[in-house]
Amino acid sequence: MKHILSGFISLLLVICATQVQAMEVVELKLANSNKVVFKVRFNNGSVSDPAGKQGLTYATASLMSQGGAGGISYSDIQDTLHPWAATYSAAVDKQVTTFTFQVPVAFVDEFYPIMKNVLLAPDFTEKDFSRVMKNQQNYVDQIVRASSDEDYSKFALEHQLFSGGNMQHLRQGTSESVKGLTLDDIKSHYQNTFTRHNVSIGVAGNYDDALLQRLKKDMSKLSGSAYTPATPSKANNANGIEVEIIAKEGAFGSAIFTGAPLAITRADDEFVALMIANSWMGEHRKAYSRLYQKIRQARSMNYGDYSYIEWYSAGGSNQLPPSGVPRASNYWSIWIRPVQIATQLQKQYEELADIKIGHAHFALRMAIREFDLMIKNGMDKEQFEATKTFLRSYTKLYAQSPAAQLGWLMDSRFYGRKDYLAELDTLLDKTTLQQVNNAIRKHWQTDNMFVTIVTDVSEAKPLADSLINNTPSPMSYSNLVKSGLPEEILAEDEVVANYPLNIKKVTIVDSADTFK
Repeated sequence: MKHILSGFISLLLVICATQVQAMEVVELKLANSNKVVFKVRFNNGSVSDPAGKQGLTYATASLMSQGGAGGISYSDIQDTLHPWAATYSAAVDKQVTTFTFQVPVAFVDEFYPIMKNVLLAPDFTEKDFSRVMKNQQNYVDQIVRASSDEDYSKFALEHQLFSGGNMQHLRQGTSESVKGLTLDDIKSHYQNTFTRHNVSIGVAGNYDDALLQRLKKDMSKLSGSAYTPATPSKANNANGIEVEIIAKEGAFGSAIFTGAPLAITRADDEFVALMIANSWMGEHRKAYSRLYQKIRQARSMNYGDYSYIEWYSAGGSNQLPPSGVPRASNYWSIWIRPVQIATQLQKQYEELADIKIGHAHFALRMAIREFDLMIKNGMDKEQFEATKTFLRSYTKLYAQSPAAQLGWLMDSRFYGRKDYLAELDTLLDKTTLQQVNNAIRKHWQTDNMFVTIVTDVSEAKPLADSLINNTPSPMSYSNLVKSGLPEEILAEDEVVANYPLNIKKVTIVDSADTFK
């Protein structure tokens, strides 16, 4: 019996050691750093939400990161962390959930047990549950519609693009699904989807090997439930240009977001060729890009206009692409920041008192026409060389902090790469103008797209009629502005105002009926 027991224990030790060895680990040693950053990532995300329980992954991660742990209340934990200037948080995206812990080196030993309890021993109390779920319910019921029409339009576009699939719903869920979530649901989801079989860990900063080994050993104590990652649904193909207008009381202008499926991601070398084209066309927050020059700078229509070849989280606040949002199911998009509606223009300028719609139709036409011209003509050598040179420098700014560097390294592994930012320079250097123009024609088209426009209720019906009938949409300038514009701008306006779009469907949705 003694030999049998000894053999059994040896077998368990082997299994445990195998699990520890198999756990993906990303290291970034920075000997001169005064802090340590830990990232613990689970391969689940909102696509792992069970049917009818959308928002469950978000709720689980929120309760872990904003609730008590190890028998210590959340408020007491925060009081303990404050003098150390230590922090932790959780971020849920479509395919991953990432916990980030940051602490000065001097307090890492005291901080570690708290981090361990957050991940391994969350309290999951009714009091914390009630508080966290109240915030989540308030988000899906009110905040998503009220805080930012620009984000609202982006989330609504994904609702169209991924309709019927597990990528469709908000990470926070829907109004009805969140109401039905229970504390038992969260406890079960924690056991089933936050497991040692789908976890990866990252450590950056000034740490020793013993600390890393301790973390690996502790993470092997996560739930041993069998876990199979959910396959993310693919973006749908539109039938022509399908427009959804969300009519909202008091909307500040017309916020526009449009997109279509994209078959490649950072995993593909060809992605870099499209990255060059996209940067020239609509680099995020960059005034040199084509869309910005045409819509914002030449015509002063809005705050900015950009394009993307992957999801760009929190574009209204992030100046650089953030880590922590890797996705295998991809799409490209155009972001037209809010343009004025008819009632605004009518109040500002007497000469515009008779206009029926604002600038949304014109702006959409102009953006799509610019893509059509690029697809037809491609980039020229001068544009290509200047943009490539810019990107070879600009991408080196993406990860400026240890946390950002570690996040990008972990994203690299998601896409099957070792260090994507380090590889980018070589990939960019090797990319040719012909490859860029081939990628443009292969991956971009404007005949079949989804469009979401969040606008005021007063604008919704006139704009819908104008779009579906391809009615001419002349640019509405004040007399003063128009008198100062060069003839080439006004001549181009005439072309844009009559530019045909392949619009096949326009629907108007009441804001109150979204994300139900």
